[in-house]
Amino acid sequence: MISSYTDLLKAADAEPAPQRLLFVFCRAELPDDASEAEKAAFANGEGGALTPVICVDKSPDEVSDFSALVEESRQTGQDWDMVFVAAMSGRGGMKPSSDEAQQPLTMMVESIRLGHLGNYLPLNRNGQAVDLG
Repeated sequence: MISSYTDLLKAADAEPAPQRLLFVFCRAELPDDASEAEKAAFANGEGGALTPVICVDKSPDEVSDFSALVEESRQTGQDWDMVFVAAMSGRGGMKPSSDEAQQPLTMMVESIRLGHLGNYLPLNRNGQAVDLG
């Protein structure tokens, strides 16, 4: 069971094939036509829609510390509430390249936009797993 970013790195390290991590940072937003009940729930940290604002791929050794990843995200000027993470396996003992990660990362962004979140690990700003169910 992965409950934190640290657990994710340990799991990636334990995989037989080298890994590349895919990150999609999202901001929680409320639609303009939200009802009063939806607005109240959103004010309590519930509901809303997750909008991807940043996506990046990294090898685990490039982001061995979650606080460094958060700091790097700050440099974009984009505010975010949650980051979704997926891992991509290499082949033949080789890490996947950033070029190889582009199509899966684009598909991940689109999947999140459509609300299909089940294949990704959601983490809060502290690097702790979030239960979306």
